[in-house]
Amino acid sequence: MKAIYLDHAATTPVHPEVVEVMTASLKSNFGNPSSVHSYGRKARQELDKARSVAAKSINASEKDIVFTSGGTEADNMAITGVAMANRHKGKHIITTKIEHHATLHTVENLERFGFEATYLDVNEHGVIDLEQVRRALREDTILVSIMMVNNETGVIQPIQEIGELLASHQAYFHTDAVQAYGLLPIDVEALHLDLLSVSSHKINGPKGLGFLYIDPDTTMQALQHGGEQERKRRAGTENVAAITGFAEAIRLAQHEREARIQQYEEYQNVFLQTLRDHHVSHAINGENSDRVPSIMNISFPGANVEALLTNFDLSGVAASSGSACTAGSVEPSHVLSAMYSEENACTTNSIRFSFGLANNTDNVKEAAEIVANIVRRLTD
Repeated sequence: MKAIYLDHAATTPVHPEVVEVMTASLKSNFGNPSSVHSYGRKARQELDKARSVAAKSINASEKDIVFTSGGTEADNMAITGVAMANRHKGKHIITTKIEHHATLHTVENLERFGFEATYLDVNEHGVIDLEQVRRALREDTILVSIMMVNNETGVIQPIQEIGELLASHQAYFHTDAVQAYGLLPIDVEALHLDLLSVSSHKINGPKGLGFLYIDPDTTMQALQHGGEQERKRRAGTENVAAITGFAEAIRLAQHEREARIQQYEEYQNVFLQTLRDHHVSHAINGENSDRVPSIMNISFPGANVEALLTNFDLSGVAASSGSACTAGSVEPSHVLSAMYSEENACTTNSIRFSFGLANNTDNVKEAAEIVANIVRRLTD
């Protein structure tokens, strides 16, 4: 039995061309990019090239890109760095109830230091109401952090409209673009963004790497100390080989974006049609919203997350859920709880299937048939 991977929203296989680029760098370019000798200069050149690739992908300047250890650090750096540097202007932060925990837990931590947070609701389609953002804004609001694409449902948020609303306010605007990057066109100027977080391993790059875009007019406090790297914004020797691989993953994602979108749309259609052919009762969470085609969150009435995931895995299908599974109990998905309610059955019977490099039409159809058989067996 060959396992089928449908959890690309969690992490993606490293692209073979990325592996080649990283391997070549590891073999020939071991210098410290902060060193002034020829080895260091060679490493610095590779680092500068990669930074330029990252910047161009979002219409930014290479000076505004800070390489991080991933999306989590980028979120922490953006939120805590801005909050601590601007607390003299106010201590109010706005975010949403559906953010990744990298954002939610960072904001919650700031509340312990005297900051005040407003957590915005979403409607049943998983979308932020622009008017609610407007009402939540205060004179002492210093930061608004709203994700571009939700990692559980794939629902796209109205980032441009929110950016336009904030353009005349003192609050900085941050978005976690981890699930959007590589699939949606991103222009930080057009979106009025001050900060944007990206993760490498979501686009077939290496793990442990990401970047944070910081608008040059954004006042931030560094969270790491000990060196002059990244224009004094993040101390620590850069992982040149991984960054070089990340740049290659960015190039591939940019070049193949339209083709990937078409593929993922096809995969969704094949998967859903297979469920219908097997007469499996199901519903898509966020179905009536704009969504990225790579993520599909499906509710199976009468089923249970823990039982589903266990049986899927035993049958060779890797998927996931926003619900936290512990011994004998399931904690409801905080995203679906915000969309519906904690008591809604969808919060504990929904599975996220996400497509990517490990898929083709045949294995998506095969996976859907396995899923259909298991769901019917567990719910009949």
